Amino acid sequence: MKRTTVSERALILAPRGRDATIAVAMLRETGLEAEACSSLAALIDQLDEGAAFIVVTEEAIASADLHPLSAWIADQEEWSDIPFILLTTRGGGLERNPAAARHLEVLGNVTFLERPFHPTTLVSLARSALRARRRQYDARARLIDLRESEARFRTLFETMDEGFCVIEFLDGPHGPLSDYVHVQANPAYERHAGIAGVVGQRVREMVPDEAEGWVELYRDVLLSGEPIRFHRELEATGRHLELAAFRVEPAERREVAVIFQDVTERTRAAVALHELNETLERRVADAVSEREDALAQLHEAQKLETIGQLTGGVAHDFNNLLTPITGALDLLGRRYADDQRSTRLIEGALQSAERAKTLVQRLLGFARRQALETRPVDLAALVEGMRDLIGSSIGPSVELDIDAPAGLPSALADPNQLELAILNLCVNARDAMPGGGTLRLAIEPVADVGATPAFLRLSVIDTGTGMDAQTLARAVEPFYSTKELGKGTGLGLSMVHGLAAQLGGKFDLSSTLGEGTRVDLYLPVANNRASGTERRAAAREPDAFRALSVLLVDDEELVRIGTAEMLRDLGHEVIEAGSGGEALAKLFNGFRPDVVVTDYMMPRMDGAALAAEIEARYPAIPVLVVTGYAGGDLDIGLPQLAKPFRQADLSAALAQLASERVAAG
Repeated sequence: MKRTTVSERALILAPRGRDATIAVAMLRETGLEAEACSSLAALIDQLDEGAAFIVVTEEAIASADLHPLSAWIADQEEWSDIPFILLTTRGGGLERNPAAARHLEVLGNVTFLERPFHPTTLVSLARSALRARRRQYDARARLIDLRESEARFRTLFETMDEGFCVIEFLDGPHGPLSDYVHVQANPAYERHAGIAGVVGQRVREMVPDEAEGWVELYRDVLLSGEPIRFHRELEATGRHLELAAFRVEPAERREVAVIFQDVTERTRAAVALHELNETLERRVADAVSEREDALAQLHEAQKLETIGQLTGGVAHDFNNLLTPITGALDLLGRRYADDQRSTRLIEGALQSAERAKTLVQRLLGFARRQALETRPVDLAALVEGMRDLIGSSIGPSVELDIDAPAGLPSALADPNQLELAILNLCVNARDAMPGGGTLRLAIEPVADVGATPAFLRLSVIDTGTGMDAQTLARAVEPFYSTKELGKGTGLGLSMVHGLAAQLGGKFDLSSTLGEGTRVDLYLPVANNRASGTERRAAAREPDAFRALSVLLVDDEELVRIGTAEMLRDLGHEVIEAGSGGEALAKLFNGFRPDVVVTDYMMPRMDGAALAAEIEARYPAIPVLVVTGYAGGDLDIGLPQLAKPFRQADLSAALAQLASERVAAG
C-alpha cells in the first residue's frame, strides 16, 4: 500500500559518495519526506508512484541517457509540471556551462543551486518546490471538478484560492477603451490584492497613479484576443501578483477575465536570494521565461481540444436558459398579434434567440458533439435547391456558377447541417469579394481505393482577396476571424471542419493572397440512393389533436413555468412537479395523465429513470423526455424534444407521441 505522504515526498538522485544520504537527512530533519534513488531508472519508477519534487546532482545526469526521463516529463498530465532542484558544481550555471542549457531543456521546471551551499538554502528551495507542487495538486482537483459539472463553477468562483475578476472596458476622458470597471470579483480578490469591494469600481478611481499601465496591458488582451501571463506589483498595496488574463468572448462584450495570486512572499524570498547569489537569480529568471514560453506553445497546441471539451458541457445550460425565453415570446406574440409595434419587438427578440440557438449548434459542431441525422442525400439536388438562397445571400455583384452533374451517387450526410455549412462557406466567399467576383460550387466523385467512388467532393471556390500563410494556418480556429467586430463569430470554418470530421469525411482549405480561396468538403458515399421521401419536407404546423392532461416534470422553475404556459395555451390541462419523486407521488395518489413530459437532467432521479418507473407501474402512460443536450438524441429509447423549443415544436412532439400511441394501440 502507498504511504500517505508519497505525493509530497522528495526524490533524491545523487549516486556519488554520501551525497544522497546527507540530502535525505537534511530534508527529513526539517520535517520533509525524502527518499534516495540509486539510479535514473529507479527514479523514474518512483516517479510513477508519486513525488512532490526531485533533487538531482549534475553529475548524476551529465552522461546519462535522459530520454526515459524526458519522456516521463512530456507525458505528465496537463496540470503537472514537477519541480526539479539541480545541484551544480561551481561554475555549473547557464553562463559558464553550456551543458546546463541541455539540463534546462530536458527538465523544464528546474531551479539551479550551485555547490557549495548553505543547508538552509536547499531547505528553502525544497519548501518552495513543495508549495508549488501542492498548488499543482489543487489545480488538478479544480480541473476535475470543472469538467464534472459546470454547475460547480459558482462554488469554485467563491472558494478558489486564487483571486479572480472580470473587467469591462469603458470609453472615458482619456479616449476609447481608456478605463475599465470590475463587474465580477471573488472573495479571494481582496485576500490576494489587498483591496476590498472592487465590484463597480473603475481602475482610474482605485489606483489612479498606476491605472495607465494596467489599462494598457489588458486593452492589448482585449484587442488582440491573445491570452497573457505576467508578474506585476500592485503599487497601491505593495502586493506582488502573478496574473493570467484572457478575453471573454465574444469580443463585443469588451470584457477580460483575470486570475491571479499573491506571490509577495515568494518575490521577497527571490530578492533575498538575489542578494546572496546574483547569478542564481538570473538563472531562475531564465528558467521561468523558458517555462512560460513552453506553456504558451502548449496552450496553442491544446486550444482547439480544450474548447471542444468545454462547449458540449455548457450547451445544456444555454438551452435551458433559452427555452423559457422562446416560449414566453411565442405566447406574447400570439397575445399581441394585432399590435404591430409589439409584434416587431417580439419577432426581433425571437430572431436573437434563434441566433443564440444557432451559435450553440455551431459550437457543438466544432466540438463534434452536434447530434446528426445522417441519411443518403442527393447532393446535386440539394445544392441546386439552394441556388436562390445562395444567390440572395451573396448579392448581385457576385456571379454564381454551380456545376452539379446528374447521376452522381448519394452522399451520407445530415441535410440540415450540410445546408448550413454550404451557406456559411458562400457567405465567407462573398465577404472575401467586396468588389464582386465569381463564386463556383462544383461536385465530383473522388475514388479512394480502386475505381469505386468513396467520397463526393463539394468545392466552394471564390476569386476574392485570398489569405496569406499566417491567416490560412489559423482559419479553422474557433472564434478566429478577419472580419470587423460584430461582423462574425469566427465559428463558420471551424463548424464546417467539425461537421466533415463527424460525418467521416475530410476538409481541405487552400488559398493564395490576391487570387482567391478554395474549400473542399469530402463527404462519404452512401450505400443507398436518396429517394424523394428521404429529402426534407417543408416545415408545417402540426395537426390539431384533442386536449390532454399533462404531468409536467422539471426541476428548473423558470423552464417548468414557461413550458406549462405553452401547454395551457394549447388547451391542455397541466399538473406540475419539481422532481421525479414528486411526479411519482402524484401518480401513486391516483392522478392518471394522458402523457408525462419530463426534463432529462434532474437531481436524484433523471428523466430516463422516471420513465422507467412509469413504464414499470403505469405502462399505458407515454413519456416525452425534454433535453438540453446536443440535438435531443440521447440513447435512452424514448421520444425526445430538444431545448430550446417553440410552442409549435412542443405541439408537434405531443401530436407525434399521440399518433404513435394510437398506432401502437
